Amino acid sequence: MTEADGAFDGASETAGHRARLRRRFLTAGSEALADYELLELLLFLAKPRGDVKPLAKRLIREFGSYAEVISAPAEALRKIDGMGEASVAALKTAKASAVRLLRDPLINRPVLTNWRQLLEYCRAAMAHEPVEELRILFLDTRNRLIRDERQGRGTIDHTPLYVREVCRRALDLGASAIIVVHNHPSGDPNPSKADIQMTHQLRDAAAPLNIALHDHIVVGRQGHYSFRENQML
Repeated sequence: MTEADGAFDGASETAGHRARLRRRFLTAGSEALADYELLELLLFLAKPRGDVKPLAKRLIREFGSYAEVISAPAEALRKIDGMGEASVAALKTAKASAVRLLRDPLINRPVLTNWRQLLEYCRAAMAHEPVEELRILFLDTRNRLIRDERQGRGTIDHTPLYVREVCRRALDLGASAIIVVHNHPSGDPNPSKADIQMTHQLRDAAAPLNIALHDHIVVGRQGHYSFRENQML
């Protein structure tokens, strides 16, 4: 066998592996695939040829899981050998698609009667973020979600909330209630003293404006903490 024959055989084997993996995914679903295999499928979109299994396994080793990989910052992904712009875009598209899939059914629907869906959305959007991020969900008089806005992005253990700005934005949108959501990159969703203080400041500032603070939800990889469920509001 010549060197060219060997290259051809290698390409055929890689193409066969890709076809088998796609077939298994389409017939048995994502549960039949390991985390690195699901990453392979995404990388196929960015790399039409070649064996991407080593890269997929390298990503899992570096970040820990499929969710952690697609949630990793683009700049962190770019540092992994073999990750070009197309590959980074493929992984970040998967994350954006998952978040949008969970968010869209909540728009213009009563949030309080779709609580589990809301929690799933919040965790998908924020639980794996490497720094703290704060979002405000603005609700109308029927508690329907009218806007979901990121208000700030901070450090690994802090993000500021500007009470006056949140209240002003709620008035601009005609919101009658708000839900605060932020994440703890540490994974532990239990609120800090600063979280508690900030929550009460916002509640007290919003109340005279007839804006109710329905809840403050802290999400982390280990679960979530609801101020309302724990009688902290």
